[in-house]
Amino acid sequence: MDTPFAKEPYVIGIAGGTGSGKTTFSRELVATLMTNKIVYLSHDSYYRDQSNVPFSERVKVNYDHPDSLETELMIKHIEKLRAYQPVDIPIYDFVEHTRAKETEHIEPQSVILIEGILIFAVKELRDLMDMKIFVDTDADIRFMRRLQRDIEERGRSVKSVCDQYINVVRPMHEAFVEPSKTYADIIVPHGGRNRAALDMVAAKIKSHMDANE
Repeated sequence: MDTPFAKEPYVIGIAGGTGSGKTTFSRELVATLMTNKIVYLSHDSYYRDQSNVPFSERVKVNYDHPDSLETELMIKHIEKLRAYQPVDIPIYDFVEHTRAKETEHIEPQSVILIEGILIFAVKELRDLMDMKIFVDTDADIRFMRRLQRDIEERGRSVKSVCDQYINVVRPMHEAFVEPSKTYADIIVPHGGRNRAALDMVAAKIKSHMDANE
C-alpha cells in the first residue's frame, strides 16, 4: 500500500522488571527526540478483559504471568501499525481490574515504541522488534518504586502490595522477566535516566526517522 513513509516503521521494545524505570526511559526517550512521530504502546493496556468475572476473583489473578495479557491482540495491533493502519487500543482500569469501555485511537507513525515487563518473554512479540532494550535496576529500588506507585496510583494498601510482591511479583520476575534479559540488544543499568544510553538510542532512532522523510 502507498504510505507517506519510505520504510517500514522501526519497532523498539523496552522491557525490565516492575519499577525498573522502563516507563521513565520511554518518556525520556520521546522527550529527547522532540517529535510526535512515535507511537507508544504499553503492554499493560492489554490485560485481559474481566468484566464478566466478580471483583473478588479479579484481585486473585496473577497479573505478572504472561497469560494475564492478551498479547495476541497487541501483536495484531503492531502488525497493523507496521502496515500504516490505525488501531484502537484498550484502556485498562487498574482499580477495577478490568478494561474500560473506552479505547484509545492510535494513528500509525514511523517509530513504534513498546513497553512492558513481559514483552521479551513472548517470541511472537519479540520477533516484531528491531531493537530490544532492557532497563536493569536493583531489586530493592524496584520494590520501593512499585510500592509507592500502587499505593498512590492504584489505591492499594501496603500489606496487599507487599504480599503480592513476595508471593507473585518476585517469583514471576525470576521465572519470566530476568531470563528474558538475554534477548536484549542493549542493557541499560541504573534505571530510566541513564543519559548515555538515552542519547545512544535516540541517535539510532533519529537516523531511522531521517531516512524515512
